Amino acid sequence: MINYSDILETVNMVQNEKLDIRTITAGISLFDCFSRPDVPGAVYDKICSLTKDLVKTGEDIEAEYGIPIINKRISVTPAALSARQSADEFIDIAMAMDRAAKEVGVNFIGGYAALVQKGLSATDYIFIDSVPEALASTERVCSSINVGSTKSGINFDAVGLMGHLVKRTAYLTREEDSIGCAKFVVFANAVEDNPFMAGAFFGPGEGETAVSIGVSGPGTILAALEKCRGARIDEVCEVIKRTAFKITRAGQLVGREASRRLGMPFGILDLSLAPTPAVGDSVAMILEEMGLERCGTHGSTAALAMLTDAVKKGGLMASSHVGGLSGAFIPVSEDAGMIRAVSEGAICFDKLEAMTSVCSVGLDMIAIPGDTPEATISAIIADEASIGVINNKTTAVRLIPVYGKGVGEYAEFGGLLGGAPIMEVSGFSSEEFIKRGGRIPAPVHSFKN
Repeated sequence: MINYSDILETVNMVQNEKLDIRTITAGISLFDCFSRPDVPGAVYDKICSLTKDLVKTGEDIEAEYGIPIINKRISVTPAALSARQSADEFIDIAMAMDRAAKEVGVNFIGGYAALVQKGLSATDYIFIDSVPEALASTERVCSSINVGSTKSGINFDAVGLMGHLVKRTAYLTREEDSIGCAKFVVFANAVEDNPFMAGAFFGPGEGETAVSIGVSGPGTILAALEKCRGARIDEVCEVIKRTAFKITRAGQLVGREASRRLGMPFGILDLSLAPTPAVGDSVAMILEEMGLERCGTHGSTAALAMLTDAVKKGGLMASSHVGGLSGAFIPVSEDAGMIRAVSEGAICFDKLEAMTSVCSVGLDMIAIPGDTPEATISAIIADEASIGVINNKTTAVRLIPVYGKGVGEYAEFGGLLGGAPIMEVSGFSSEEFIKRGGRIPAPVHSFKN
C-alpha cells in the first residue's frame, strides 16, 4: 500500500535529492534485417518503426508522474552478427543506426558491438577494423566489444587489438578531445540486458523487443545518509537498502507504464547509482559521507563494496526483474566528487582499479595521456578483464587517451559525459606481454556443468 507520507517522500526525492529515471531503453532485435538485400535500409526502417513513439512516451510519463526521465535510448542486436564482408559495409550499418537515432530523437543508440570472448572470426576482425571510423563518422552510435568471460577465459588476441582501436578512435576525434573513445567500451562478462550507454546492446538471447529502465539516485542515497551521521555501519546499510527499495519502486512504476504504452515487453530494471557532473549527484560524495575525507583514501574499497551490496539488496526486494549492471558506477568524468578526488591527488589509477573489483562495472570515463602506448591500453584492459573473469562479475574499460594532452591537463566532453583531469598511467612497458596473444584459460571455478 502507498500512503500519503510515501507520496510526499517520493516528491521530495525528485525535487530536492536529484532522483531520476536515467534512461528508458528500447531493445530491438535486428536478426531479420541481417538477411535482407539492403541491410542498412532494413535496420533504419525497423528502428524508426518500433521506436517512433519512444521519446514522446517518455515525455508523457514524466509529465504525468512528475519523475524526470533524462534519456531515451535504443539498443540493438550486436552489429558484428550481421556478418558483413567489408569494413565499409559495417560502417553503413552504423550510419543507418545514427540516422534512425536522430529521426526518433534519442541521444544514443547502442549495439555496434561484437562478442569475441572465446575467439575471433574473419568477420570479427573486419568489424573491429571498422569501429574507429564508425565512431568518428556518427554522433549517437555507441560501440562495445566483449573480450572475456568466466566460462571462456580472456581472448588475448582480441585484447591486443583493443589498444590500436582505442588509439585510432582517439586520433580520428582529436578535435573534440578524443570524444569518440567515450562511446566505446571493452567488456568482460557483458550482460545482454544493460540499458546504460555506452555498453548497451540487445543480446542474442533476448526476444523481438523489450523496454528496460535504468534508475539512478546518488543524491537520494546521499541525503538519506546525511540524516544518520554517527550511526554504526550496519545501520548505514539498512538506510541504503530502504532508500534503494523506494528508488526501485519508482523505476518499476515507470517501466511498467512505458512497456504498456509502447507495446513492448518489460525487460529489466537496472538500479545503478549513475552519477552526473552536478554537485550532490555523486557516488564519491556518498563514500565521503560515510566518513572518508576523500574518495580514494584507505577504506574506499570497503565503503564501495558495502554500498554496492546494499543497493542490490534493496532493489531486489522492490522488483522481480532487476538486471543489467545494478550497483554503483564510478566514472571519473561524470562524477563531481570523483573529479575533485583526482584533481587533489586523493585517488590514483591503481586505487580506481582496486575499487572496480566491487563496483558494478569498471574503469569508466578515465582520461589518460594521448601518447599512452597501444600496448599499455591493452594491458589495462587485460587487468580489468581479469578482475571480472576471476570474480565472475561484469567489468568494463572506457579509456580516453586525449590526443595532444598530458597529465595535469583537462579534457572536456560536455553534457552528461562531463570532463576530467588527465590521469597518469605507468610508464613501464607491457608490450612483450600483450604480443603473446592466445587465450587466458577460464578459471577453475568456471567448470560448473
